[in-house]
Amino acid sequence: MVRIEISLFLKNVPGELGNLASLLGDNGINIDAITIQDASSYVQSIFQARGKSLKRIASSASYSSMRRDSAEFALIRMLTDKPDDAIALLKNKEYIFDTKEVIAIELDNSPGKLSEVTRQFGEKDININYVYGSVSSGDGKCLFVFCPEDVDLASKIFE
Repeated sequence: MVRIEISLFLKNVPGELGNLASLLGDNGINIDAITIQDASSYVQSIFQARGKSLKRIASSASYSSMRRDSAEFALIRMLTDKPDDAIALLKNKEYIFDTKEVIAIELDNSPGKLSEVTRQFGEKDININYVYGSVSSGDGKCLFVFCPEDVDLASKIFE
């Protein structure tokens, strides 16, 4: 199923995630899935993906400075049950964020299920840029969020 993912940066200090969660919760918006990483690894991955072109993008001093500064922030990616309401609320509170379509799939929590899904992406020659997921209990369902390069093609696999 195609869903809207919200990505935003928060200061990497105690209480910021709690403030965001309270803001959403107090407005009746549930977080269905979330992943958090410090932004320095995100920035580092951008530079590594560009490989040898790093020298043309920035000096090593600039890179070191950018990496150090970006560690002060956390990159949050999340799905909510009311993305339009969440987006309006974040705009109103002047958060800086971005949105993108992703594929969210509820799976049985059993060995091999993730393999079945990811194999289908591969068979259609769809690269997965990143994935995150969660399991609520040993015999329950789990939710996995995939960011494929081609959302439209990927969504057809799971219709």
